[in-house]
Amino acid sequence: MRPVPHYLAELAPRWSDPVVVQFVRSTVAAVASYVVALQLVPNPRPLTAPLTALLVVQVTLYTTLTTGVRRVIAVVVGVLIAIGFSELLGLSWWSLGVVILTSLLVGHAIRVDEFVAEVAISGMLILGVSTPGSQGFDRVAETIVGAVVGVVLNAVVAPPVFVRPAGAAIEQLADWMSGLLRHVGRDLREGAVFDHAASWLEEARKLDNGISRFDETLRRAEESTRLNPRVREGAMARLILRSGLDTLEVCAVLVRVACRALRDLAPDAAHEETLYAGEVAETLDRLLTDIADAVDHFGRLITAQVTAGAERAEEELAQALLRGRAERGRLAALLRAQSEREFEGWELHGAVLAHFDRLLDELDVERRSEKLAARFAAEPAPGRLRRGARYASGRLRGGPGRRP
Repeated sequence: MRPVPHYLAELAPRWSDPVVVQFVRSTVAAVASYVVALQLVPNPRPLTAPLTALLVVQVTLYTTLTTGVRRVIAVVVGVLIAIGFSELLGLSWWSLGVVILTSLLVGHAIRVDEFVAEVAISGMLILGVSTPGSQGFDRVAETIVGAVVGVVLNAVVAPPVFVRPAGAAIEQLADWMSGLLRHVGRDLREGAVFDHAASWLEEARKLDNGISRFDETLRRAEESTRLNPRVREGAMARLILRSGLDTLEVCAVLVRVACRALRDLAPDAAHEETLYAGEVAETLDRLLTDIADAVDHFGRLITAQVTAGAERAEEELAQALLRGRAERGRLAALLRAQSEREFEGWELHGAVLAHFDRLLDELDVERRSEKLAARFAAEPAPGRLRRGARYASGRLRGGPGRRP
């Protein structure tokens, strides 16, 4: 067998890119809707059909269905408003204003979301034709053709599933967070001063603010599993990914407030005194390294739960948490002794410990299994999802749900 050319090998992964998928599917749907409309609508140039298909076809089947319904409703309402006003008022500058205002108000009232403007556009186009009745019904027919073709295309040719990109995004977020934690620990061991602490806080704020980008990737993955025949356990994948991102979002907040407490503990920028020194700094470095390892393993565990083989990531996460709790106990003893000698700052020492405690608790395997079980139980789904809840909970706890 001849090897695949390198340029084709590089191009192949791009076919799953959301932008490429959108371009290809929209083009095919627009052309197909135009061909179908030529056969069904008397208009010799039914361009409303491909226009509708372009606006209706989305990357996922779920968004295509919801978008198609809203767009058809918007066009029909706009046409009906224009037909009614054309019979009563005709076309003038003030009747045009009345139609636009009425269309926008009605579109907002019927909640067609981003297609509110489409109600007014349809009304304006129909108001200006000589025979608004026939032209209006032709436009409605073309809109329905375009929407139906777009929906059928996504139903027959199942859109791609974006679960793996979402899992990769969660791993990327975990890598970002663990990298920051290791950086903080390394600086503390080497003798961190105020400038180091200020840079940690700035990076932690970027991490916290960047969550929305990862949330958008996860939202696309969630929508791609809805009504998709290629996904057997879509609800389970959605809940696992969503709960994982929620946990990392809480961890990002805790990292930020911990960095803020460390910055407040740091001596003034005018002085070159270190934040921590000696055994305390070394213990903090080990603790932050253990938490960073736990974050890494947690990110891999989320991806493994929606693909295969979560056992190794689960065991590594449990070991990292065990080491982290041991280091946390040693750090608590050291900080208690330091606070007895130097009373100032004991509240911030306690706050740092509390934030590290919560980080360890958020990443805990048992805690995650309880969260997943609660979310699965709240999901309005029949027995298959219930069995999935028991399976996920048992696998995380190392019980009978574990895969062989």
